[in-house]
Amino acid sequence: MNKKIALLAAVSTLALTSNANALEFRPYVGMQYNYTTVDAEVEPKFNSGSVIIGTEYNRFFGTEVFYQLSDEDEDGGVESDFETYGLDAYAYLPLGCDRVWSAFATAGIANYDLDIKKDDGKGEDNGLGYRLGAGVQYSITNDIAVRALGRYVWMDKLEGVDSFTEFSLGVKYAF
Repeated sequence: MNKKIALLAAVSTLALTSNANALEFRPYVGMQYNYTTVDAEVEPKFNSGSVIIGTEYNRFFGTEVFYQLSDEDEDGGVESDFETYGLDAYAYLPLGCDRVWSAFATAGIANYDLDIKKDDGKGEDNGLGYRLGAGVQYSITNDIAVRALGRYVWMDKLEGVDSFTEFSLGVKYAF
């Protein structure tokens, strides 16, 4: 009888320990620099900044919302810029024993607003972007991390634009 109680206590302790790890909830804020190229009729290149607000639900999964605003680029007599906002999900893979490095993959959806100024007038276009990316993150402290990522964005209903390719460097602060 005592062995069964001891075994039940051990199993309960292990279950509670693993459950405590699963319930970690860490909100964060951050910002990143982005370099974006566009696969379109005219191929502009943008520098932009993003503000991010996210949550890590545990050390393996998180989500974030973002707002991104680009500078203006001129290519072939066409001036253009864009702004976007959306939601991304992150899957993290902690590396090493100390777990300060993490590889991650990200997938999401965003609304893209593209402003185009041609010689014959000004145009605006709006469409959805389906985002896939991968990168690495380094935790400087328990609360501060830096990250680098590459992302590919398939565009839907954005006239003359097939895709965006984006490279980002950022920093985030967890609460």
